[in-house]
Amino acid sequence: MEGVDSDPGHDAGSRRERPWLYASNRKLRHLHGVSVRNLAATPPTSRARGKTIDEDDIPNALKSPSKLLSQKETRPLHPSRSFSELKSRPAEDGDAVTKTESRASRRRSLLPWNDPNPRTRQVSLEEITKNRMADTWISIHCDGIFEPIYISEVIEKSTNPSFQFFDLNQCGPVVSRKDSLTLKLWSKTENAPEFALLVELQLNLRSLQFLGKTLETFHQPLPANSILFHFPDGVYTNLTDLPSAEPPLVGAGQRVTVDGTTLPTSSYDALMRLANLDECVQDALATREKLEAQIEDILKKNEVELGTEAGAAKAKDRLSSIKQAVSAERKQLRATTKRKEELIASIKARKQAMERGRLAEDKTRSHLPDAQQNLVSSEQLLQQNSVETKGQIRRIAEDLMLIYPIDPIPGKSLAFTIKVTAGVVAAALGYTAHLVYLLSFYLSVTIPYPISPNLSTSLIQDPVSQDLPQRTFPLYPVNVHYRFEYGVFLLNKNIEFLLNKAGVRGLDIRHTLPNLKYLLYVLTAGTQDIPARKAGGVRRPSRRTSNSIFVPPD
Repeated sequence: MEGVDSDPGHDAGSRRERPWLYASNRKLRHLHGVSVRNLAATPPTSRARGKTIDEDDIPNALKSPSKLLSQKETRPLHPSRSFSELKSRPAEDGDAVTKTESRASRRRSLLPWNDPNPRTRQVSLEEITKNRMADTWISIHCDGIFEPIYISEVIEKSTNPSFQFFDLNQCGPVVSRKDSLTLKLWSKTENAPEFALLVELQLNLRSLQFLGKTLETFHQPLPANSILFHFPDGVYTNLTDLPSAEPPLVGAGQRVTVDGTTLPTSSYDALMRLANLDECVQDALATREKLEAQIEDILKKNEVELGTEAGAAKAKDRLSSIKQAVSAERKQLRATTKRKEELIASIKARKQAMERGRLAEDKTRSHLPDAQQNLVSSEQLLQQNSVETKGQIRRIAEDLMLIYPIDPIPGKSLAFTIKVTAGVVAAALGYTAHLVYLLSFYLSVTIPYPISPNLSTSLIQDPVSQDLPQRTFPLYPVNVHYRFEYGVFLLNKNIEFLLNKAGVRGLDIRHTLPNLKYLLYVLTAGTQDIPARKAGGVRRPSRRTSNSIFVPPD
């Protein structure tokens, strides 16, 4: 936009921040906190008689070079009281420069921190800081209240104490609506025995000057023992040398805009029309009040008729609600009756089922003695069959041990091995797989990894594991060695499974032949004699089917 200055620094310097709380609206409820800056607990040195305390600060006072020098020598260390004294003044002539240099060198020679002894400098600086620092606390009082309405915490060893924020709304409307207070600042230095009243400030909140939203935006030096008041819109103090941040009074017929310019207000004719409209509104309000009074009188006169009509309407509403309730109760009665009939039918069906159950129970009890006799005979037959089955398993295991002998190497009774020749290894594993295959049938045990016995080209399958590209593995050496090793591992797992079914535990799954030998020993173990093979044969076909010749086995 053309009317706006493009330099933000120039705009910020030319226009001060403004508060959004009017002076007449500042109350104690808006006060959030208090802080002190440039604390000076020690009183300043006495000045010459016949002068006021602020006479040296008058801008028009006579200041000769000798007077300035004597004032600087007798003046204690405290913050400067004017912004102009902090600025350097240009030398007017060569003599002034020479005098300034001589005074500066004399000042450097008198400064305590320029002492050649570092311990002396340290002690001097500590004494200066001790004289400046003090323990402080504040109390806030109001007229008409004997006790203080707020007492702050004690802040120790500080020159710029900032007290904790507070909320005076808790004191009630009597305190929160006041706009005047009395603030007392109490301090105690290191050498003082107790706290003493340092500042007692009686002020009205309307007389405060606005410094800014925060102290970072305020660049002017503050005098000693400056008390700052924190409000929601910024920081205030009771300085008298700052220009007022209050907007100027606007004259009649003018209006202030956002940028500070004044504009003319409405004309006399517009104001007169507004007054006429106000009179019309007042007449309308009066007419409304009259109509309300007339309606009220009519209602009072016809109160009986209106009451009768209202009673009739209430009776109709009550009749309608009663009809709805009766209809709902009838519906519920029908549902209850239907439920009752269903329960009666269910009870009848249950009684019939119970009667049938009693008849079946009586019939079963009548057959129970015969069933018990059959049970005893069946148990005896089962035991006899179990004994015979174990004997047959012992005989079959003996035959398998003779067919597939597993003998130790001479001289090494505890070592079982096969030569490492590929063909011999394949044949041995084929015999072992065939033996395991036969044992699984004779023991009526389904092995987890099915075997396809085919002498030296036997195979074994893995239907249990997941994510296998091929589930058939060889029991003979092949080029892919890990497939052969995994097939041998599956064969050992089958042997371990047979051992577990027989009720024994193998020593190590990797010992294929010892585990198999151990299984055969367990199957052939027993105290009774091994039953002989039953006689049998093959019937030869003949001309007459009724007669046949029995041929014994070889």
